[in-house]
Amino acid sequence: MISVGNIKIGNRNFIPVQTMLKNPVWEIDKTLEKIERLEKIGCDILRITVPDQQALAGLKEILKITKLPIVADIHFDYKLAIASVEAGVHKVRINPGNIGDKSRVQCVIDCLKKHGTPVRIGINKGSLPKHLKEKYKDPIKVMIESAREEAEYFKEAGYDNVVLSFKSSTVTETIAVNRLAKQEFDYPLHIGVTEAGDLIDGTIKNSIGIATLLQEGIGDTIRVSLTAAEEEEVKTGIKILEALKLRESHVEIISCPTCGRTQIELAKLGQQVKKLTEGKRFCKNLKIAVMGCIVNGPGEAGECDFGIAGGKDQSILFKNGEKLKIIKNDCIMSEMEQLLMEYYEKD
Repeated sequence: MISVGNIKIGNRNFIPVQTMLKNPVWEIDKTLEKIERLEKIGCDILRITVPDQQALAGLKEILKITKLPIVADIHFDYKLAIASVEAGVHKVRINPGNIGDKSRVQCVIDCLKKHGTPVRIGINKGSLPKHLKEKYKDPIKVMIESAREEAEYFKEAGYDNVVLSFKSSTVTETIAVNRLAKQEFDYPLHIGVTEAGDLIDGTIKNSIGIATLLQEGIGDTIRVSLTAAEEEEVKTGIKILEALKLRESHVEIISCPTCGRTQIELAKLGQQVKKLTEGKRFCKNLKIAVMGCIVNGPGEAGECDFGIAGGKDQSILFKNGEKLKIIKNDCIMSEMEQLLMEYYEKD
């Protein structure tokens, strides 16, 4: 188990959710605004790329202000890795294969040891060593041997404060390489499907890959890679964990897929209810139903705390499986808010 700030990686009772900053870190105000939003929705660790001195200066400013654990993402320039550690970053992500020769990697290791800073060795299918690709045809084998080769630098130096990651844009390869890595290495594993695509494609690929591995007891921290905002990565990651019962769901909203019986704008209503619960603190974990007709509610949603079964002009409001009353549709949100207030956490 390793510590990244106040977050533990390697504790199966809590799987941290990560994302990566998508704007230059030297945009300080924008970065701080994002961090505030990310913390609010449950982000545990934020990775920030540090490609040059301007980014390093921005990183230093952010580290002075935020309490969110920060990982510096470093490629090519080993001096930036050292400077990031000296600035107080909570972890660094490097690929020793592109940092330089062994002496430069050793300089990074010496700095990590001095400050007790953990490191993630990231192995991506798209950037594997040429000599290993020539030696092995199987990309899974190349990834495993690449990790073995690169982890050896740290092993020789007696430093085991290490996390490994093995990522491919192909779901089946990501699953296969992490299964093998679990057998081959005794380090915590950071998992996710890289270059997975937009919000829909990326969510599907990551959900399949991450959930499959976590169900097998593989994976100690996750990052959902999406061509979408950081918040979407975090929300998707948390929802994956909640679906697997690896993280409590403080508010779960269930809704039917609708059909020809539906006479209400259910998708819009569902989003309104979700927005109503965002940022609120409740005295218990809530399950709320947004249903399109009487067939799917309250019967099929009987286990929910409360909900709505929509109709053309009027809808049924129910609580704990029992009908409360029939209300006009323009009163739905005010009635739902009144019910929600019963569960607000008292100061």
